Amino acid sequence: MATHKRVKTIQYPRALVIALILASATIAARSAEPPANLAKRIAHRESETAAERAQYAYTQSVKLNEMRGGSTAAGEYRETREIIFSPAGERSDRFISPPANNLKNLIMTEEDFADIRNIQPFVMTEDQLRNYEVKYKGEERMDNVDCFVVLVRPRQILSGQRLFDGLLWVRQDDFSVIRSEGQAVPQIRTSKQENLFPRFTTIRKQVNGFWFPAMTYADDTLHFRSGPIREKLIIRYNDYKRFGSETKITFTDPQ
Repeated sequence: MATHKRVKTIQYPRALVIALILASATIAARSAEPPANLAKRIAHRESETAAERAQYAYTQSVKLNEMRGGSTAAGEYRETREIIFSPAGERSDRFISPPANNLKNLIMTEEDFADIRNIQPFVMTEDQLRNYEVKYKGEERMDNVDCFVVLVRPRQILSGQRLFDGLLWVRQDDFSVIRSEGQAVPQIRTSKQENLFPRFTTIRKQVNGFWFPAMTYADDTLHFRSGPIREKLIIRYNDYKRFGSETKITFTDPQ
């Protein structure tokens, strides 16, 4: 049986109601506003991160598959490099073994290798900041971390440039980037050439107080004039070890 219960209505003074609405609106507006100089703070922290990462040796492995049908690999490119230091402290990289390439339709280009070096592990340092427009998009909790989300887009792209176009997730406490999602640009289409690039996600992990790239992955369909090709890419950055240290550095997560 349904029953009805009388509810006592409390009448608040109209002025108080208006004041509460205005206060709530002010709080909402403040939460929607980005911190002052957000782009410069991110770039400064990214510069510190890049300078620190330049002191580390690590291993970088790349595996790219072109897919046929659902989940069958039609061809593969694979390489593993060591980023190392000489006894004199000079940094370089070398293949652990020769790259293996049996791709059927995709071709690894100079731009692909440049993107693997610089765009997939994108770091928006202070000297890079002038190349980009940075727009605050809001706040989001990512991987149990309170983050600012910013959209990063090239101001212009000069001939031969490779730039990042996408989103960054930035820790609110120290302005460290912990995740990026986007694409290397520009896509290259001419009457004689098509050189297309996938959307990707790069996840970072904490290493001795800084956030370094840990893994990049992509699963995207590239729409060539000759037909679509699905590409799966995974890049792993492992075994970070600071130059001069005998201790192997491993990823840590404070959360």
